[in-house]
Amino acid sequence: MFKRLSITFWATVFVTVVCLSLVGVDVWRSLNARSAQLLEKERQGANLARAMAQQADDTIKAADIALADMVERIESDGQAAPALARVQRQMQAQVANLPQLVGLFVYDDSGRWIVNSRGVLSQAYNNADREYFIYHRTHTERGPHVGRPVVSRSSGKWILPVSRRLNRADGSFGGVVLATLDIEYFRRFYESFDLGARGAVALLSNDGTLLLRQPFDSGRVGSSMRDSELFRHYAEASGAARTGSAFFRSFHDDEVRLNSFRPLAHYPLFVTAALSREEMLENWRRDTFTRSIGVVVLAALLGFFGKRLVDQIKLRAQAEAELRLARDALESANHTLARQAMSDGLTGLANRRQFDVTLGNEFSRAMRHADTLAFIMIDVDYFKQYNDLYGHSAGDEVLRAVSKLIRALTPKRPGDLTARYGGEEVGILLPHTDLAGAQAVAERIRAAVQDLQMAHHGSPFGVVTLSAGVATLAPQRGVHVAGMLVEAADKALYVAKSAGRNQVSLA
Repeated sequence: MFKRLSITFWATVFVTVVCLSLVGVDVWRSLNARSAQLLEKERQGANLARAMAQQADDTIKAADIALADMVERIESDGQAAPALARVQRQMQAQVANLPQLVGLFVYDDSGRWIVNSRGVLSQAYNNADREYFIYHRTHTERGPHVGRPVVSRSSGKWILPVSRRLNRADGSFGGVVLATLDIEYFRRFYESFDLGARGAVALLSNDGTLLLRQPFDSGRVGSSMRDSELFRHYAEASGAARTGSAFFRSFHDDEVRLNSFRPLAHYPLFVTAALSREEMLENWRRDTFTRSIGVVVLAALLGFFGKRLVDQIKLRAQAEAELRLARDALESANHTLARQAMSDGLTGLANRRQFDVTLGNEFSRAMRHADTLAFIMIDVDYFKQYNDLYGHSAGDEVLRAVSKLIRALTPKRPGDLTARYGGEEVGILLPHTDLAGAQAVAERIRAAVQDLQMAHHGSPFGVVTLSAGVATLAPQRGVHVAGMLVEAADKALYVAKSAGRNQVSLA
């Protein structure tokens, strides 16, 4: 089936496959580049989230260690003035050593300051209404508690409260030890990250409270994100599934970002680093667009020149087809000319030239194979009188009719030849034929012509008749020549004519 398809078809298929392959490879490379870009950004986001979680955990842990030490001192040494003085000095040292601390405070069970890192006791402030104070008053757990961010009543700054419960000797609620972490400390750390123009990072509690977000908006600090896609995904996960990356639409500005989230190791908080999907793919889109334009232009050029090539191949194929037709026509004309050159125009029999060539070939073949070659010489009786009486056109018609009959009655074996020898004479060459066989052929032809009953008033028989001379020869090298066979048949024909015509004479 494939061999019957033209070269233009295969050329078209080749050009099409090359163009489509270029486009396909470019699409494949673009998709791979996009996947690689997203994977790289996801890796960057995960690393960023890990750094944020570690920083937040370390920052809170340092403050919590200070709180645990204060709780142990107060519960061991009591709240006498000398003991509180020692605690106050320790507080000042801790605040001086930890830049994230705004202050350290101790409250009694009614929410009044007992001692703080500032060394100032003002009864104007009472924190019994704060969330962290209420939490410790109603919960007996002794672990740290990270509260919601608030504006400090003493400094006016946004702070993140980290607190522990104080117990009396009988285990009842005795107050709260508080460390206030500077939100600005976290903000400066988050500002050091290159998040792009539309990236964001955030620190959230496990209950969905937004503690800090960069870009910073004081109006959003402490707000709830429980309805955001990010929090719902995080809340539904557990264990290792709480660390990961996913695309979410922002709760704040509707921007789609790749959020890499991670919980803190020791505290009920988690961080997220969010990179804008549009910014992540901006360079990829630009590079893909530029490269795709080049590939499309290249494919278009290949398609254009490929089409020109296919058109040229088509033209060449058409030219070759026309040449083949012309060649076939020429060969047919040559065959016709050759046939006409070897045929008699009047009778349609072979002419004298073809007879001479065939006689020479068959004579040589008979000589090689020691075979017999027969020849019949036929002549129309009283043909001159017929022409004189009926005209040459009528004579031509007689020759055509006689020739047609002779051709029909002559054997059709390879090598057999019927030829117009000259004038009204017809020769029949019969290879592999003995004298009796040739005589039978000649007699059959003579009788058939007489049976045609073509009127001939110039003949004593009243119809057209034939005379024939038959000769055979087994050629021998150096003894015989082809002309001897013709000469013998011609002599036999002369004998037949001399004997009264309308008969067959043997040499």
